[in-house]
Amino acid sequence: MFKDCQGIPYPVYAEGKVSFISSVKGAVPENSVFELRVTVPAESQEPAAGQFYMIHPKRSNHLLGRPISVYNAEKKSDGSVEVTFLILLKGDGTKELCDLHLMDDINLLGPCGNRFPCPVSDKKVLIVGGGIGVAPVAGFASTLPAKSYDFYASFKSGSYGLENVKADKLIITTDDGSVGVHGMLPAALTEEALKAGNYAAVYACGPAPMLAYVKQISEKLGIQCWLSMESRMACGVGVCLGCTIETSEGMKRCCKDGPVFDSKILPMEKPAASVAGVPVQPRREPLAGDADLSVEIAGVKFANPVIGSSGTFGFGTEYSTVFNVNRLGGIASKGLTLEPRQGNKGTRVWETPSGLMNSIGLQNPGIPHFIQNELPSMMSLKPVAIANLSGSTMETYVEGAKLLEKTDVPMIELNISCPNVKAGGAAWGMTCTAASEVVKAVRAVTTKPLIVKLTPQSLEINKVALACIEAGADGISLCNSFQGIAIDIERGVPVFENLKAGLGGPAVRPIAVRLIYELVEAINTLPEEKRVPVIAIGGIEKWEDAVEFIMAGASALEIGTATFANPYAMIEIIDGLAAYMKRKGYKTINDFKGIIQK
Repeated sequence: MFKDCQGIPYPVYAEGKVSFISSVKGAVPENSVFELRVTVPAESQEPAAGQFYMIHPKRSNHLLGRPISVYNAEKKSDGSVEVTFLILLKGDGTKELCDLHLMDDINLLGPCGNRFPCPVSDKKVLIVGGGIGVAPVAGFASTLPAKSYDFYASFKSGSYGLENVKADKLIITTDDGSVGVHGMLPAALTEEALKAGNYAAVYACGPAPMLAYVKQISEKLGIQCWLSMESRMACGVGVCLGCTIETSEGMKRCCKDGPVFDSKILPMEKPAASVAGVPVQPRREPLAGDADLSVEIAGVKFANPVIGSSGTFGFGTEYSTVFNVNRLGGIASKGLTLEPRQGNKGTRVWETPSGLMNSIGLQNPGIPHFIQNELPSMMSLKPVAIANLSGSTMETYVEGAKLLEKTDVPMIELNISCPNVKAGGAAWGMTCTAASEVVKAVRAVTTKPLIVKLTPQSLEINKVALACIEAGADGISLCNSFQGIAIDIERGVPVFENLKAGLGGPAVRPIAVRLIYELVEAINTLPEEKRVPVIAIGGIEKWEDAVEFIMAGASALEIGTATFANPYAMIEIIDGLAAYMKRKGYKTINDFKGIIQK
């Protein structure tokens, strides 16, 4: 086993099996903390107190493992090591870990990081844990002689993780008074109590405000203080430099130089009042009633901002037996052309990591057929019906718009962004001149609200959008699929007949959020009376994604690929938005729309 100059073993990659998984008694709310035990092979090194592992289920929906501190480790008679973790159910990654079953396979990289330094005198030491931060310090406590330390544990409610603590004095504080002293840590661990303890050193792990307090009172009394820090990580071994934290000695890697640091080198500054120049939002009181999710786009009122995206939701009725489509804010029809189209030949869909490529080629029944057969069904539904108009020539766009103008459809989405046709489509949205011409021509033959759907392939998206607004667009939807290429490596040929195809899904979302932000930023430079709403499209699969786009400036959202993966996605997004707004005190979408715009 290779070790560094301090005798700490270098981490190794090992495959383990879940030997125990259960929710932890005493944690509040119930089932919020889980105990996970993993048995790793005999050649694995037993971890030292304070170290952690990057743990990653073999069957995982996440790219990265999660750094989890060691709670306990035990060498078995066969030489294997059973490592125990306490896991706070916080996000999707930890939920995946908490949902593991007995004998599931799990990958571990570790043990990672440094260890808690051993006490250097016979004097008692003080150990402090807050919330899930109790786990690593409780593990450290179990390596010390009984009654050689005092232990303070602080929780919001309830208590857990203290079974192996053999302290001379164990004091528990809870914010709600459910266990021990009523209050946060300072209610019990005062400067006077710390001084009276005559401690040789203090060891602590927990939330940043708690650590800042422990640092302050320890250093004031001249007591050596060691703090276990945390940071988002990618590699866990010190190479990616993604987990660095600021110290008086420069930027230090939390995974390699830490996680245990001498408190004297940690500034422990207060949380920033702004990030990238954007003020941190002040806390609001939760709403007493329900939030109002309604939005208005170009004079048309939507019950909520969630719209079934064109090309992924048919004409609305196809999913009517799957879920209550009447709960949606709107439905954008399949892309419509003046003439019926059969679409592209060959492979049409191809799954990629966190995405879906498609080369449908605008197959549709044609606008006359739509008006006579599909539109009546769309109009019978509660969501706002949006006709997605495409074409191959200026004439077909104009003639299609003339036909739609005679109908009751309340809104037209002008599609100048389809990436999967050889003529027309995205070619119209690539330049300001072409986009302006087609928008102006369609605007001249229809009085209906006109939303222009743009392509992310343009090198001047914002200029194209502004040209469309000048030509008469009442709103912009962005962005249609990104172009990509897939190759069949067994046959050595492209997957798609047209070579290039559209890519959508969660993989494109961060890029789409940037594009929406930049577009809204550009629109905000216009006089207020000329500004138009933006409908966001691009990898939205959860309500959290929807909030991101709205905060970036979007007024509404079109959901596409997510419906294929989870037919209930749009309903879950609507419900999630409502719950989020109530919890955060946002009465309307406008209360948080565009809040990161500087």
